Amino acid sequence: MSELISDDARAWIGKSAPPERLEVNRSDIVKYSIATEQQQEKYLNGDEAPPMFLFGLLRPVGRMETLTPDGLVPDSFVPELPLKRVMAGGTKMQLHRAVKPGEVLVAKKSLQDMFEKNGSTGPLIFVVYELKVETEAGEPILTEHQTRIFR
Repeated sequence: MSELISDDARAWIGKSAPPERLEVNRSDIVKYSIATEQQQEKYLNGDEAPPMFLFGLLRPVGRMETLTPDGLVPDSFVPELPLKRVMAGGTKMQLHRAVKPGEVLVAKKSLQDMFEKNGSTGPLIFVVYELKVETEAGEPILTEHQTRIFR
């Protein structure tokens, strides 16, 4: 297999994006709970966020004309790679505790690994990220390992 990942791209391994500060409000929890057809009153009243709430909250929002051909908002925290199409490669989430309205969360994303494989249709580059979400005081909320596949 050819070497697709440059030394400049490999230098990203271990780097972190600037932390994101997120304020959670009851209205966001209620809207998410209704949209995802939650059944429990604690979610529908906004007293606690459903387990997948953070998945949507941390997604960047972009205008249609700014989306990539894959329908994604361009990600500024990815090294220059020769393969441009992006696919989800899986995610492992560990939810440490529920999110409550009024909390201020800090999300920290780092690039953990990058490697190549040959797929049935050609070369692939796997990029593995770690996302940690904590309260401002440092209490863990979520740890996620996410893999993106570039083809």
